[in-house]
Amino acid sequence: MTAADYDEKIPNNVDLREDRRLQRALESWQPNFLDWWESMGPTLPTQDVYLRTAVNVGREGWAHFGHVPMRDYRWGIFLAERDADRQIGFGQHKGEPPWQQVPGEYRADLQRLIVIQGDTEPASVEQQRNLGAAAPSLYDLRNLFQVNVEEGRHLWAMVYLLHAYFGREGREEAEELLHRNSGSVDAPRILGAFNEETPDWLSFYMFTYFTDRDGKYQLGTLKESGFDPLSRTCEFMLKEEAHHMMVGTTGVDRVVERTAQVMVENDTDDVAALGAIPLPVIQKYLNFHYSVSLDLFGSETSTNVANYYTAGIKGRWLEDRRRDDHKLTDDGIMVEALTPEGEIGQTEVSALTGLNTDLRREYIADCAGGVKRWNRILEQAGLAQRLKLPHIAFNRKVGAFSSIEASPDGEQLSADEWQRRQGQWLPTDTDKTHVRSLMRPVYERGKIAAWIAPPRQGINGQPFDYDYVHLS
Repeated sequence: MTAADYDEKIPNNVDLREDRRLQRALESWQPNFLDWWESMGPTLPTQDVYLRTAVNVGREGWAHFGHVPMRDYRWGIFLAERDADRQIGFGQHKGEPPWQQVPGEYRADLQRLIVIQGDTEPASVEQQRNLGAAAPSLYDLRNLFQVNVEEGRHLWAMVYLLHAYFGREGREEAEELLHRNSGSVDAPRILGAFNEETPDWLSFYMFTYFTDRDGKYQLGTLKESGFDPLSRTCEFMLKEEAHHMMVGTTGVDRVVERTAQVMVENDTDDVAALGAIPLPVIQKYLNFHYSVSLDLFGSETSTNVANYYTAGIKGRWLEDRRRDDHKLTDDGIMVEALTPEGEIGQTEVSALTGLNTDLRREYIADCAGGVKRWNRILEQAGLAQRLKLPHIAFNRKVGAFSSIEASPDGEQLSADEWQRRQGQWLPTDTDKTHVRSLMRPVYERGKIAAWIAPPRQGINGQPFDYDYVHLS
């Protein structure tokens, strides 16, 4: 079944009506979700928003666009089509049929992975809930809300798996996903990056570029899972996740483009007084969000991840393109580490325990593409300045470099020197105050804030000045 059944209270393509017990359990969770959305979701009152809604999981024509009141958005459960010929592609079960039920020996690990992934989805909605009050255009406001509703749908995706395959414990975990809140002192979200503030739109664009890109890679490893429902769920989530990263990529594009325009038009690097965001401040925001996102990949070495791989429950990014035996029992990898002298270096470990490093490197190479893109904008403007990714040891709180301080160039620093100089590389209160001072909402069709360039094209073939959002 590929098309969504929108006659159901919970739209789905998993034949939910065939399992009345599961259907009742999810329908009892639904009001709690809507209560969470009302209390922790977007705060800006709207009549309706031009949103896309998934209607099919096929490659073509999978989404419908239309104006929808956000509370009435049809959050549903969608799995990619089942491949009858699929085999587990790695680990000790390589070549075996994928599991349609949870193997008892892997139950706890699979549940934990699903809970962690599920926890990130509502967290980002909570982080972004106040941004509508400072939207630079109706186009951007619509993109924010599209990201929000799809993160809500991704929560549904994980909750379905918990309810359908993990019994009472799964139902309890699904409730907890609504009880934790981003930044809460008593019940914070599981991963650190999802307890950080997203107080302005530059932070939002950096978050959707760097942190949602981490989500892409995490979903990519779970898509390889031998547990077929998880694999198929993540495959469809990746389709929606692509929009979130587009928002980040083009958002930073447009900030850099506008800053470059103001610099050239006024022949000055000091554009703060001219209503733009200075390049050094953009670099600081980049430094912060990139380094925080690197931490999401965990330590450079991990026996847990090695065990996940061997068990067949979590693979590598694009596993089927790897030219090895997909078991890795005899392979090694060089990973970042501190040398015995305490210097930044590398050491060799087994390829299995170094899988976090393998995934992080795929991510870093992908991130470099965005920086190259943004630097092309500066080059085309005739400017000599360039943005860059900081060193992998910079501002790290997890992994091999969490015990040291390093500059963006990889120079090791004493704790005192870091305290003196970190304001050169990370956003200061002054930087944040300036950025926030620019965050004045623009809700008039076809108009846009002065600190960002307009997009080159609209959504779904619509022009930039389309009525993307009707405010209350």
